[in-house]
Amino acid sequence: MNRLLVTGAAGFIGANFVRYWRETYPEDSIVVVDALTYAGNPHNLDGLLGEQCLLEKANINDTDRMIELLREHNVNTIVHFAAESHVDRSIEGPDIFIEANVLGTHSLLKAARQVWQIEEQAVDNHRFHHVSTDEVYGTLETNDPAFTEQTPYAPNSPYSASKASSDFLVRAYHHTYGMNVTTSNCSNNYGPYHFPEKLIPLMIINILHGKGLPIYGDGKNIRDWLYVEDHARGIELVLKKGKVGETYNIGGVNEWTNIDIVNLLCDMLDKRFANDPSLHQAYPDCPAANGKKCDSLIEYVTDRAGHDFRYAIDTTFIKQELGYEPAVTFEVGIEKTVDWYLSHSDWWQAVLDGSYRDAS
Repeated sequence: MNRLLVTGAAGFIGANFVRYWRETYPEDSIVVVDALTYAGNPHNLDGLLGEQCLLEKANINDTDRMIELLREHNVNTIVHFAAESHVDRSIEGPDIFIEANVLGTHSLLKAARQVWQIEEQAVDNHRFHHVSTDEVYGTLETNDPAFTEQTPYAPNSPYSASKASSDFLVRAYHHTYGMNVTTSNCSNNYGPYHFPEKLIPLMIINILHGKGLPIYGDGKNIRDWLYVEDHARGIELVLKKGKVGETYNIGGVNEWTNIDIVNLLCDMLDKRFANDPSLHQAYPDCPAANGKKCDSLIEYVTDRAGHDFRYAIDTTFIKQELGYEPAVTFEVGIEKTVDWYLSHSDWWQAVLDGSYRDAS
């Protein structure tokens, strides 16, 4: 039986990972550690918490508290999601990204080393899995080959630079201290519980409210989209079969320009409103409720500073080594995502009005 400590798991990707792990390995115990800052939402874990899955409100920068939790719950596996992750926020205020992503990761590594390697009751079969991003590799042009695990790091934003730094710290703790670590670098995730400041949920919610759909620059920037449950499956394979000290890229093999994603969402919601009159009453400000096309809301805005043009992940290595392939096609995943937001307005309304904070 594994005893996991999962950081940042009241957030989008972490919560989906915990949901997947609880369903797949119900005998395992999980301690969710989350500081419950703006993106940490206890409601993301509704239906999961209990004797086998506990939520601890704590900051990973509190090394002593991390040591206590590792000891108290006899943890043998850490899955480290906790991070500040929004590029725009990192441009406006980079300090918190250094504190959370660099210093926080180092604090967690120190705690793990103390409990797993220094103390008398060392945990030989431990694993520290670090969840990172494709943004550490920099940017690609249209015809460049996709990122591989050998692509040199070239981060271009304070966010990606902080994640690159944390990746190197994890690597150093393996090579210097012999800690059993693995790292995964993922492409853009999408799916349920995605915080509404990110592209796909922001566009869905703005369409429903009849608000503008801001598109940076010409909208031609390209991202590789990965359904969040497929990301959880990829991490599962790394934990179960991955080589200690190795890095694995987890991608969706699914590149879209930003403007094409937005146009697709507009078309999907146009069709849903045409087929479901109840949506007209639920969302009277949506253009589709008033005989207009949702893409009428699109507006182009000044591009953000240092905007990377394209991200794409080559999944050859993880496929060959661990048998990973995305299981959810984009056609299925995006349909499931739009339908989830339509059927969970209580969740995102609570996020928008801040009432979700009452649960923390």
